[in-house]
This record gives sequence, structure tokens and C-alpha cells, in this order.
Amino acid sequence: MNDVFKALADPTRRRILEMLKRQDLTAGQIADAFSIGKPSISHHLSLLKAADLVLSERAGQNIIYSINTSVFQEVVAWIYGLKGQEEKE
Repeated sequence: MNDVFKALADPTRRRILEMLKRQDLTAGQIADAFSIGKPSISHHLSLLKAADLVLSERAGQNIIYSINTSVFQEVVAWIYGLKGQEEKE
């Protein structure tokens, strides 16, 4: 879960997730929304994939990225679990 929090700590990666929340996108479409280079976007996407926050699927020459909602559900459940622990103490 540490990878998830590390990935979420960066504003660029959070913005990428916001974009993917609305629709699946290629790396090029994501890069077009930023004023940083494509290698930087690729690095951000790699970190998001390593944290299982995004999924990727090859479509011809493109890779389509989508948000992985199941990981977010796990994080929310974990946070609620902490809250429940607090109330018991």
C-alpha cells in the first residue's frame, strides 16, 4: 500500500487519475494535457501502474490507460478500518 500513497503524493499523478476517471486515454492524450515531456509522463504512468492505480491495454500501436477502481476501494476500506480501530480504543 506504500506504493499507492507514494503515487498519490504527486500532483501530476493525481491529475492523471482525474483525467482517467472521466475516460480511458492513451499516453499521448495524457501527455497533450501537460507541459512536461512524454518521458516524464511515461515515468508517472509507470509509477501509477506499479501501484496498481491504473491498468493498461495494448490497442494496435497505442496503450490505453484506465483507472483501477478496485485499488481505491481497498484503500478506502483500509482507511475506514483505521477509523473503526480508533473508535474502539
